[in-house]
Amino acid sequence: MSRVLIVDDEQSIRETLREILEYESYEVEEAADGKAALDKIKKYSYDVVLCDIKMPGMDGIELLEKSKEFAPDVPFIMISGHGTIETALEATRLGAYDFISKPPDLNKLLITVRNASEKNNLVIETKVLKRKITKTREIIGDSPSIRKIKDTIEKVAPTDARVLITGENGTGKELVARWIHEKSNRASEGLIEVNCAAIPSELIESELFGHEKGSFTSAHKQRIGKFEKANGGTLFLDEIGDMSLSAQAKVLRALQENRITRVGGEKDIEVDVRIIAATNKDLRTEIEEGRFREDLYHRISVIIIHVPTLNERTDDIPMLAERFLQEICEDHGIARKHLAPSALQELKKINWTGNIRELRNVIERLVILCDDKITGDDVNNFSNAMSRRTNSLDIVEQFEKFQDFKDHAEKIFIDAKLKKNAWNVAKTATEIDIQRSHLYNKIDKFGLKRSKKDK
Repeated sequence: MSRVLIVDDEQSIRETLREILEYESYEVEEAADGKAALDKIKKYSYDVVLCDIKMPGMDGIELLEKSKEFAPDVPFIMISGHGTIETALEATRLGAYDFISKPPDLNKLLITVRNASEKNNLVIETKVLKRKITKTREIIGDSPSIRKIKDTIEKVAPTDARVLITGENGTGKELVARWIHEKSNRASEGLIEVNCAAIPSELIESELFGHEKGSFTSAHKQRIGKFEKANGGTLFLDEIGDMSLSAQAKVLRALQENRITRVGGEKDIEVDVRIIAATNKDLRTEIEEGRFREDLYHRISVIIIHVPTLNERTDDIPMLAERFLQEICEDHGIARKHLAPSALQELKKINWTGNIRELRNVIERLVILCDDKITGDDVNNFSNAMSRRTNSLDIVEQFEKFQDFKDHAEKIFIDAKLKKNAWNVAKTATEIDIQRSHLYNKIDKFGLKRSKKDK
């Protein structure tokens, strides 16, 4: 259901427009002047704004201009009984969707509102799709450590210098790697990623260098490795600290000679690859304990970029939280929610062991479970069980049997997913990867019911 804000200083006009739009199943809100409308636009999301031009205090043109700072994509339909070509042109120049004279033709008004609402939905869908197909998002933050990282990226990216990115899990090391590639002279070529921690040691060499047909039991055909695929571009070796010593030796040779040999092959293959590596381990300690080659370390660490933990950059939390809130609301297709100042303060107090990834998960949980305005109490109630206020042992002690604990966790998980998908059982079953009949059984087992606000 589309939400429309009517802004007009004449109550009779607001009431008339409300009746017409509500009859057409729109959700309608009113504001009697520009200041009240601006306050609403700051707090709530609207699909269309119907705005009178001549109003006491802040007029419609000024409201349109100021609203673009907070809701740049919301279409404004300007309405005026004193319309002139100059006024219409000025409104259009400032981004108004359309201009209608009073008294409005009702058919034209309804068509314009419908088209404006559909345009707004398309803008949001386009943003969501763009975000899903690209992994290179903005590095959000203005803390000294983040400014230093951005400055280093600007200096290092245009070169071919190898970069080692260090930091805990969830801090955004992959994002830093992507920005180095995007701003490099190799941006037109691919960024090929290898998660060294996720590939078994016996397969890592085949993954990196490829293999020839018949080189081992399951090698039924020739395979091109990641080094060859990244030729001319960038190879991102994520969690390089987990790479086996034998694979490290071959990577070192590839970096020294700019050539590789496929597993089971004899021919040398020249490659032109820029290496960016990342790790959550202290490679100096790994070297001392014999798990990482010192010569490889010196090869990959020409430039070292350390990504700080979220606890080290708490001043960035409000900015990150607001961005995640906007993205999650758009992704789920729900009206924009808002974080109260108390919520932002409570978020800054949490011990973020999972860093940025954990913060995003918490914001998504708050969006799903809370009302339009998210408060400090909501943060305390729904923040991660690993936060500073919640002792996981308290939860464990509530259950004597393992199955009871599993059922409790399963119930919470399924209930949250059903609410997220507005109780669309088929969509939820697909999302959590279980059969629909199985999900219905779970709903019955846990006595889950759809509340009125979920309908």
